[in-house]
Amino acid sequence: MFAITGANGQLGRRLVRSLAELEPGVPVRALVRSAAAAASLGNLVATHPLLDVRTVDFSNPDSMGPALVGVTRVVHLVGILRETPGNRYADAHEGAVAALIAAASRNGVGQLIALSILGADARHQNACLRSRGRADDLLRGSVVPATVLRVPMVLGGEDPASRALAARARRSWSVTFRATSLEQPIDADDVVAALRSLLGVPLGDLAPLAGAALDLAGPESLSRKALIDRAAALVGQQTRVFSLPVAFGYALAFALERALKAAPVTRAMLGVLDHDDCIDPAPAAARLGIELTPLDMTLRRVMALA
Repeated sequence: MFAITGANGQLGRRLVRSLAELEPGVPVRALVRSAAAAASLGNLVATHPLLDVRTVDFSNPDSMGPALVGVTRVVHLVGILRETPGNRYADAHEGAVAALIAAASRNGVGQLIALSILGADARHQNACLRSRGRADDLLRGSVVPATVLRVPMVLGGEDPASRALAARARRSWSVTFRATSLEQPIDADDVVAALRSLLGVPLGDLAPLAGAALDLAGPESLSRKALIDRAAALVGQQTRVFSLPVAFGYALAFALERALKAAPVTRAMLGVLDHDDCIDPAPAAARLGIELTPLDMTLRRVMALA
């Protein structure tokens, strides 16, 4: 049996559908944090009778434990970009991973796969990337064989990043912070294919992947301005992109953090979004046995949302 933590997100829902369609006889357990999240999976439950939805506390191994009984493999999709007073990075990342490892080891889970952020590092100055890096390190040292898959911006679904890009590309002009920032977006279907590839490795052959961190991204790295221009051009649109200094963004985020208990934009969040992504994705793609979707194909799907 497969289990997916944070299954109510866009990638979680895509993975559930993929597993249900390609592995029709294999039960899938979706673990979510609230009744509202569980209710959002109602349509999937109606169409996939082997989908079992459980509401758990991701930070509590005693809550996680019963949901992992009978589970052989877990895909961990829990994480946050914006920290709030009620949802701290330490709880959402390190705490959730520690609880998962404890519960998985008690219940004989054979494999853990975690999705992380490209650039995550326990020594990073950015609070979000540092927290994700610490969580990744916990997983890589787990007694349960674990593999971390680190990806950048994911596009191609009905997600906030895709909707925001489509909206910007459709406007006659838009404003962004540091338009020269490098993006290397990956198609959502490629992320699902990568996760499925890891789930397909026989449990007896996991040794080379235990403790591994794979950095995967899309086939092209380009500036944020170029990405918006490219998306606009695919639908015959022209847009002017105005770039603001990122220092102004940090100042604005600082002011919002001081004025509001739950600021809509934080300095840590902005730092992740401003991270330059430029890697060679070929080694990870080859190791996973997947072919990356051309950027233009992904952008056409994105623009269809607008």
